[in-house]
Amino acid sequence: MSRNQSQKRMNRILVPLLTKQRGSALIIGVFIITVMFLLAATLINVLDDADQQISLEVWGTRAFAAANSGADRALAELFPVDQVAVGSCNANTTWNIGTDTGLVGFHGCAVVISCEAITTNSLPINMTQYLITSTATCSTGQCDSGTNSDASCIRVNRTVEVEARD
Repeated sequence: MSRNQSQKRMNRILVPLLTKQRGSALIIGVFIITVMFLLAATLINVLDDADQQISLEVWGTRAFAAANSGADRALAELFPVDQVAVGSCNANTTWNIGTDTGLVGFHGCAVVISCEAITTNSLPINMTQYLITSTATCSTGQCDSGTNSDASCIRVNRTVEVEARD
């Protein structure tokens, strides 16, 4: 058999097979593109959730540090270092820690400090016990702007309680 004849015979066999398979590569390509698009969309959502979780963790840490600072401030006012007597126990005090101290890390944080004094007169011990509660709220974004305020708002609260006695 000559080469020309064998080539004709192969063409008679392959041409019908190739015509039956037209368009299958297009369907496979569309399927692969769709799967890759879904994977990319899922990855974007996962990264967005991780980014939001990190932001909440950072603002939570700031709020906790601000609440600790508020409790320390109340203790310093209650038990001043340079005085022998006990200072005043204020009922409610609001402290804007970021603007009052100028610390950049605490912008958007406000601390509400409360102090409650309980005196016991049971003999032989007369003492006053103080409960200091410091609640810090740190927020960023448009938290108080109206209807769509939670679209870019992060607000975190942390509370610290300290008991002391004289």
